[in-house]
Amino acid sequence: MQLRNIAIIAHVDHGKTTLVDNMLKQSGTFRANQHVAERAMDSNDLERERGITILAKCTSLSWNDYRINIVDTPGHADFGGEVERILSMVDGVIILVDAAEGPLPQTKFVLGKALKLGLQPMVVINKIDRQDARPEEVLNEIFDLFVAMDASDEQLDFPILYASGRNGWAVRELGEPQENLIPMFEEIVKHVPAPKQKAEGPFSMLVTTLEYDSYLGRILTGRVETGSVKVNMPIRVFNQASEQVEQGRIAKLLSFRGLERIAVDEAYAGDIVAIAGLEKSTVSDTICAMEVTTPIKAQPIDPPTLAMTFSINDSPLAGQEGTKLTSRNLRDRLMRESEGNVAIKISEASDKDAFEVAGRGELQLGVLIETMRREGFEISISRPRVLYKNDEETGQRLEPIEEIIIDVDEDFVGTVVEALSLRKAGMKDMFPSGGGKTRIVFHGPSRGLIGFHGQFLTITRGTGVMNRMFHSYGAHKGGIEGRANGVLISNGTGEVVSFALWKLEERGIMFVVPGTKVYEGMIIGENSRYNDLEVNPLKAKQLTNVRASGKDEAIRLTPPKIMTLEQAITYIEEDERVEVTPKSIRIRKAILDPNERKKFEKSSKG
Repeated sequence: MQLRNIAIIAHVDHGKTTLVDNMLKQSGTFRANQHVAERAMDSNDLERERGITILAKCTSLSWNDYRINIVDTPGHADFGGEVERILSMVDGVIILVDAAEGPLPQTKFVLGKALKLGLQPMVVINKIDRQDARPEEVLNEIFDLFVAMDASDEQLDFPILYASGRNGWAVRELGEPQENLIPMFEEIVKHVPAPKQKAEGPFSMLVTTLEYDSYLGRILTGRVETGSVKVNMPIRVFNQASEQVEQGRIAKLLSFRGLERIAVDEAYAGDIVAIAGLEKSTVSDTICAMEVTTPIKAQPIDPPTLAMTFSINDSPLAGQEGTKLTSRNLRDRLMRESEGNVAIKISEASDKDAFEVAGRGELQLGVLIETMRREGFEISISRPRVLYKNDEETGQRLEPIEEIIIDVDEDFVGTVVEALSLRKAGMKDMFPSGGGKTRIVFHGPSRGLIGFHGQFLTITRGTGVMNRMFHSYGAHKGGIEGRANGVLISNGTGEVVSFALWKLEERGIMFVVPGTKVYEGMIIGENSRYNDLEVNPLKAKQLTNVRASGKDEAIRLTPPKIMTLEQAITYIEEDERVEVTPKSIRIRKAILDPNERKKFEKSSKG
């Protein structure tokens, strides 16, 4: 059987995972009566809830005399580390672009990586059945993007398909009958080259992904570069510095068939396989036969741009909801994450029991925190901060700059431009994008965008779409104003009382409901003024034996603002923390005692 290895890459929500569903169905991978979940490749709970792909996953289908290994990759820039690794494992890519939205930042990011590796992409313009589809204009935008990315003449001669992944059809020309995905299978077989790996020579393989299985332990996935590999074969592992990591044997060899991994006895050059039985090997290591002495060169990964401090939960309510509470639990879990996720870097912080976690963006770190809380962890999180670096020649301080692409109704253009200019972003381009919308391109510092998404949705009344990705490091843009309002801080410990909240409503917006457990130093709301204010949310109404002339008014409270994890992380200031447990998300001051807090403020000012 002939082999083809291909990755599907696109911006978030352009339909990769849905397209793969229909490719699997139409190739006969699933039985006719087999029940398969929608977006079957998004197996992780968080992926299903958020409707995004977080982890790159492999699948395989058979069509005629070909076996096509397909990798479904994340579309969000925060998970770009996954995409970069995967591209070194395939021989071709399908660039999937929404027929209405056109190429967006992540399309540009992944296309640049693919072209740099010399891959020749196929272009699929998806969601062609959308009412606002504009396929001809989108095709021109894609071609312009290829030219801007310095594509070679061969890469510019890309095949084009028009498709509806959801309805399971693809055509070469817009007027053709819309029947099935056979034109796509034909183009993959014709356009994607067979693997060039050498069948002769000793076995070698570069590890591109790592995951854990409760039965098999560490599972390392990659493409066999040379030779063949058999179960029980003795092997050694090298890291990128040519140092031997470990020696061992192949305990289990797994190959992809549909959505399942099946055990095989042998695999050959060019095939994508998973190996179990090694204890120390990790991503970008080379697994090879005993006679091999040098590792395979791995693709460098872009550095992280954002960091947070993770520490154990030390609030008065610690230990009431979680099961993993110690710094040792936290260290082991974070170290395990950094092994499999090359875009995340972990280091010990200056505070005891705390760790610096650096990643690509708020979403990536938010997903890690959400995963950990579901595993039973209780943790305290600091405000995200950007990672600066110094220019080697001039010694100038540089900060990460992002490209921000905004699609917004014409009525809100002025408001958006003003809001971003206050956050030190400069406008680079503006043009109509059809349907009464305007597309605006900005370059702005990452630190100015922390917490901006909520404000953006407010000022565009929920109609704006914002996409962003790392662009480059640039000169420091100067100070950016932080949160304008102070917070309301509880001065006692207990359960919140309705009467107290009713009296406090005139002070600002509440974050808690009656019955919520609070403690001294916990933030229960936002002050309507600029300063922080200590308040008593536990004060009940005083009862007397004097009968009132009229009935007490029924207490009606304004609905509180209940924050999501990402909103809380981007809301807090430097002296505040987010307390995350399996059941609750609380906001608190880093120093809970008011007297200690005042002493610290005085010493830091002095």
